[in-house]
Amino acid sequence: MGKKEEKDPTKEEETVITEQEQSENDKNTENTDNKGVNPNDESSEVEKLKGELAEAKDKYLRLFAEFDNFRKRTNKEKLELRKTAAQDTLSALIPVLDDFDRAKKNHDDENSEEEFTEGVMFVFDKIMAFAKSQGLEAMVSTGETFDPDLHEAITEIPAPSDEMKGKVIDTIEKGYTLNEKIIRYAKVVVGK
Repeated sequence: MGKKEEKDPTKEEETVITEQEQSENDKNTENTDNKGVNPNDESSEVEKLKGELAEAKDKYLRLFAEFDNFRKRTNKEKLELRKTAAQDTLSALIPVLDDFDRAKKNHDDENSEEEFTEGVMFVFDKIMAFAKSQGLEAMVSTGETFDPDLHEAITEIPAPSDEMKGKVIDTIEKGYTLNEKIIRYAKVVVGK
């Protein structure tokens, strides 16, 4: 109970040091006030900040343009994917369409005894309508000029006339396009 509180000598030193620092800071402030602010330092700081701002704007615009291009490219890829999503199914359906087409041609031939019932014609028309709604189109080749980008030449035969030289005389197997993209080339006979 009779203990006296002793003062910590380090606390006094800290106070003294702090007071010394304060007096030095006051002197520095007075010197700065006397000298004034250097206008060159201020303008160089402003120029530096303007440069940084311009650089940040440029980066932002480039990033925005890059993202916009990415978005457009992604939308285009999605649209193309939707257009060709049924390609495998329709490619598998093409041989069935070929068989129906041959049977129809045989039925339409006057010398043929084979008959197409009304129900079969109805099914054929429905399948063709479905294929067209999905973007499947048969290419017309007979009588057209031979184009290796569209046709696959099976053989060449002498042309019946000079105007049929280099043209498709007969189509062995129809070519098909799906949304204007070739999924099967036409197999043709070309006149020479």
